[in-house]
Amino acid sequence: MCGIIALHGPQNDEWIINANDVMQHRGPDDNGVYRDRDSSLSLAMRRLSIIDIETGAQPMSTENGEYVIIFNGEIYNAVNLRLELEGKGIKFSTHHSDTETLLKLYQVEGKDMLNKLNGMFAFVIYNVRRKELFCARDRIGIKPFYYVNTHGRFVIASELKSILRLPFIDRDVNVRSIYHYMSLMFVPGVETCINKIFRLPAGHFLTYNFKDRNVNIRRWWKPEFSNSTGYTKRNMKDTIQEKLETAVKRWSISDVPIGCSLSGGLDSSSIVSCLTASGKQVKTYSLGFANAEEKAWNELPRARAIANKFNTEHHELILDATELLNDLPSMVWYLDEPYAGGLPSWTVFKFMSQDVKVGLTGTGGDELFGNYGKWRPSERCVFSNVLASKYSKQKFQDRFFERFYYFKEKNKRNILLNCDSENWDTPEMLWKYFEECDSNYIRDRLGYVDISTQLPEEFLMMTDRFSMAHSLEARTPFLDHEFVEFVLSIPYNYRTNRKDLKKLLKSSVSNLLPKDIINAPKMGFVIPLKLWIRNNLREIVEKMLNPERLSKQEIFDPLFYKRYVVPHVKGQADYTNKIWAAFMFQFWYFLYIENSTIESPTFSLAEFNS
Repeated sequence: MCGIIALHGPQNDEWIINANDVMQHRGPDDNGVYRDRDSSLSLAMRRLSIIDIETGAQPMSTENGEYVIIFNGEIYNAVNLRLELEGKGIKFSTHHSDTETLLKLYQVEGKDMLNKLNGMFAFVIYNVRRKELFCARDRIGIKPFYYVNTHGRFVIASELKSILRLPFIDRDVNVRSIYHYMSLMFVPGVETCINKIFRLPAGHFLTYNFKDRNVNIRRWWKPEFSNSTGYTKRNMKDTIQEKLETAVKRWSISDVPIGCSLSGGLDSSSIVSCLTASGKQVKTYSLGFANAEEKAWNELPRARAIANKFNTEHHELILDATELLNDLPSMVWYLDEPYAGGLPSWTVFKFMSQDVKVGLTGTGGDELFGNYGKWRPSERCVFSNVLASKYSKQKFQDRFFERFYYFKEKNKRNILLNCDSENWDTPEMLWKYFEECDSNYIRDRLGYVDISTQLPEEFLMMTDRFSMAHSLEARTPFLDHEFVEFVLSIPYNYRTNRKDLKKLLKSSVSNLLPKDIINAPKMGFVIPLKLWIRNNLREIVEKMLNPERLSKQEIFDPLFYKRYVVPHVKGQADYTNKIWAAFMFQFWYFLYIENSTIESPTFSLAEFNS
């Protein structure tokens, strides 16, 4: 895994070096810089060496110097692609670098090569002769890609903090993104929390020509729900197991040791099963609670049972709330943008990174099979409102948005100052994804909304930043595109069951896992934020959200403190999610805007609050 950055336009030599060094955590093993001074272009990268450790250094050029690449990710079918290219007479200079395979494939096929790639990736290829950059992001959005075109300069980077290290970048908060964030707890869409800095969406490519300096973006892949009727139930189950085993085997290719995050749930247990079936000796890592009142959330017994069944090298860690909270300043900095979701993954990846460089996770399983049942209120019953044509935007807002997100529109418009409440409509923003989906079924379309927003911009964003903070490459085999495309082709009413959301996946892997794991209810790793805000975090929450501070900031209405913080800490109401979202934004604002922090904080939360 790597961090990449490209800068075109007037520049000083140290700019690209400084911006690249900000991402050292993404690639502590190596770094490199390429410059075309005549064209005012610099490419740089930090490398975490996983594949072809000795000869896979970047930036990498073709022998004739016509193409140069910087690449973040892994191509899991690189071996087959290389054999295909060698059959056409293409020569390779590395031992088995997937970076060189990617570069040579583009040299032969241009942008059409994207459809052949299986993996997670964000890359920049420089066409030296045409003075053009070709860039692309993987289908699901596993790997990040930021860009900005401002002040006569164009920049691409793996992380926002790297772009913000450049001296010509303005740190102006995008209040519209924060407006959406307060409902979703993540920043959605192509806009980021900083004005004029954007994300390349998942499944899109970008071209930038030095002459006209225009950014052109096109989509090359989207999720499709074909609802094919060509499968029997037996065929579906057999194919799901076969494709999952193939995906896990493919996504475990590595020249360094790998581990697996094991919660004891269905998804991670299935991955461990497939790993051991492929003949690998597996290291597993599980996180649990120590306190008796948290016993209901403790997944360690399940994880231990799976580890024993498959004879893994198992490691357990008990979550220490004080230690987790003390790491909060670092978490906020590594995340790049405001995020108010779960934090325990930080501890899991930190734990794993002590032993391995690669960690597999079960991310994506829920979105493919069941989507947490978020479609149930919209269908109401088995036979009503299944067709999207009978589903209005108002029903979408009432039955989906306001049930599963954290700030209703009418309430949110009273907490942010200077917001354009007539045009900034979060349900409307999500509704556009609903309408974009080709399926006629509500269940598919709501799944499409989450696969296009929450999956890449919350879960995968958090997974990437928290794992890379510890120089660990996180892999998500459930999001292997061949597996995804097959699962989404299954009719919606087979793919997920109203009473048992993941019934199809359970039956597909029933011969791999113990029955008690197959039939166990989903637990979810939850931390007691409600109590923490009233106790452990009360002082710092009151400090960061006090009316005087909010008044000076001029983003939040100072009345937020009286409306939400006071009644919550007094135990008169439960405003956990609203306060947590506002608090995490404030901490991000403190680091990124007030202090322009350029490296990970060295102080703990306790030290900050002292």
